[in-house]
Amino acid sequence: MTHRTLIKGGTIYSVDPDIGELPRGDVLVEDDTIVAVAEHIPESEARVIDAAGRIVLPGLIDTHRHLWQAVLRQIAADWTLAQYIDHMLLELGPRFSPHDVYVAELLGAIEAIDAGVTTVMDWAHIMRSPEHADEAVRGLQESGIRAVFGYGSPGGPPAGWYAHDVTRVAERYFSSDAQLVTFALASMGPEFGPVEDTLADLELARTLGIRSSMHVGVGALGRQRSITALHRRGLLGPDLIYVHCNTCTDAELRLIADTGGHASISPRVEMQMGHGYPATGRLRAAGVVPSLSIDVVSGVGGSLFAEMRGTLEAERGWQHHVALLRDEPLPELTITTRDVVRMATIEGARTLGLDSRIGSLTPGKQADIILLDTDRPNLSPVNNLSAAITLADNENVDTVLIAGRVVKQGGRISGHDLRAVQERAQLSRDRLLHSWSGPSPTAAPAVRPRA
Repeated sequence: MTHRTLIKGGTIYSVDPDIGELPRGDVLVEDDTIVAVAEHIPESEARVIDAAGRIVLPGLIDTHRHLWQAVLRQIAADWTLAQYIDHMLLELGPRFSPHDVYVAELLGAIEAIDAGVTTVMDWAHIMRSPEHADEAVRGLQESGIRAVFGYGSPGGPPAGWYAHDVTRVAERYFSSDAQLVTFALASMGPEFGPVEDTLADLELARTLGIRSSMHVGVGALGRQRSITALHRRGLLGPDLIYVHCNTCTDAELRLIADTGGHASISPRVEMQMGHGYPATGRLRAAGVVPSLSIDVVSGVGGSLFAEMRGTLEAERGWQHHVALLRDEPLPELTITTRDVVRMATIEGARTLGLDSRIGSLTPGKQADIILLDTDRPNLSPVNNLSAAITLADNENVDTVLIAGRVVKQGGRISGHDLRAVQERAQLSRDRLLHSWSGPSPTAAPAVRPRA
């Protein structure tokens, strides 16, 4: 039996060049698929979602987020990159049990859904045992989010079981590219360990036929010229996602473009922690349209709307700064609100190799759709549609559909006991921070969910 859902009477922002924007329109969904987008679609035997006063657009796509840190949110808000490596990766990371990873994955994925993020690449470099991997996948699957599970080693020499377990997880959980949670490899990359480890990761990922994501151009580590080193070995390609790229040279960015690679940027974390200035404009000039990511919710909030704004502000601010230093007229804008909405939707889908399935409201694609409430004071009245999307925030996310299934409606998450998830997260947080001597916020243990 076919289940039909009609999203009726909203302002359509399709991100599909053939459909464009409709001041008032409808979207028809059958089971998990968009079948029609038009100014008017009859209500024949369909469940109707009233979208009056709502912007209807594709679900947002985050191409690099460490969900396992969700139980330690805010803790890294005042840390530099070096402090993050010391405290989070080297001190707290080893304390995570498989159950801690499950709780954090579930909580982090629910946070993403609540914020209108329907797809996330989970950069899970917390795989300290096969059990950690099993629990991470369980958390993603139970959340209901669309995800790319990025299996990652926590750094240092890979454990003897690592390569075998990557293969085990691929075979056990990811038999089809059509399922809601798919697979990739999250390689630490040549800036965080011997280049031979990265070479082994790439060989393994290519044997399995999956994408690889790696951090490059990260602060002073980027001076190692990792892109150049991989290029000399003939290893660059369209199956690679390069995260950050801040201190890569312009020539290296052109190498990424020439070999069909993809980039994921996180301007807020990059500016906060010291990765280097965001490479947004340089990537675009080289021919690489980047996608957006939150990176660490332990350092910044999980709103991709805020990331859109941060991307705009950083790039425009840099262009204006340079012009003022040179005593030149301020340049015309080279990045717009429309550009960053694309970066948060279709370009994210392209980065993950999912652009044939998600990223726009196109008939035939999966029904990953969000509705933004424009009747709230922060958006009303709407005078510039793409700008309104970038100026929205989680409070405006009224309804979320993933593969045609309603997972948030009327501003409330469905299908989860949020209080129970929060309580488990509190217990996990308390255990992880118990007797830890690092710079933990002293007020955190006292703040608990209301009974």
